[in-house]
Amino acid sequence: MERSERKYWVPALERAHEVLHCIAARPSRLRMMDLVSETGINKSTMFSLLQTMEAMHWVNREKGETYALGPVFATLGRAYFSGIDLVAQFQRLAAVAAERVGETVQLARLEGTHILYLAKKEAPSPVRLVSEPGMRIPAYATAMGKALLSHMPDGQIRALFADAAFERFTEKTAANVEALIGQLQSVRELGYAVDEEEVVNGIACIAAAVQDPGGVPSAAVSFTMPLPRWEAKKPIALAEVRRLAEQLSSLQ
Repeated sequence: MERSERKYWVPALERAHEVLHCIAARPSRLRMMDLVSETGINKSTMFSLLQTMEAMHWVNREKGETYALGPVFATLGRAYFSGIDLVAQFQRLAAVAAERVGETVQLARLEGTHILYLAKKEAPSPVRLVSEPGMRIPAYATAMGKALLSHMPDGQIRALFADAAFERFTEKTAANVEALIGQLQSVRELGYAVDEEEVVNGIACIAAAVQDPGGVPSAAVSFTMPLPRWEAKKPIALAEVRRLAEQLSSLQ
């Protein structure tokens, strides 16, 4: 790399990159001193790197003090591969789904305690949703968020929201993590999630998770509509959101 190209280079990231590649090449075989020998990074710097990466779940320290890549790379890997064409596939399939139901259909993925909207297909309606691709909304208040969170065990949910402040968008928004966990139990039993005026008064939503071949959710899809149309359209919306989720899952 030319000198000018390294003007904004971050040496610590370069060292972390080198360590991660060593661990990836020989998972569960290298101890800290092995990594020092492999990379030439001094012991104190290596100790700091490994401590930081372990805290961030980039690496796992295993029995015998060896290291393996951490769970964050499974999440990032799924997001990378599914994100390549998931939005394009959604755009192709969502138009038909939106026409069948006559309501807006959306796609989002989970990012920490929030969902990130990736795409939407709006149905002709005088009511236009404020959500747009790129927006983030707390997962605990949304049908798509709950559809994705329902695949996590309760202990992981408590840890995820340990420091989260539960903003009450409406009087029906979950007030705390225990209320959320109660809702998620129902989602697990039903196989789909709903949001009835939990983000916006007068708006209801129904969602299902898109899963990779291993059954791990990579995103969620939903139909959103004004409450006066909710009871009449819920059966067809449920059928179509499940169909769309299954179609997208089969393409993962």
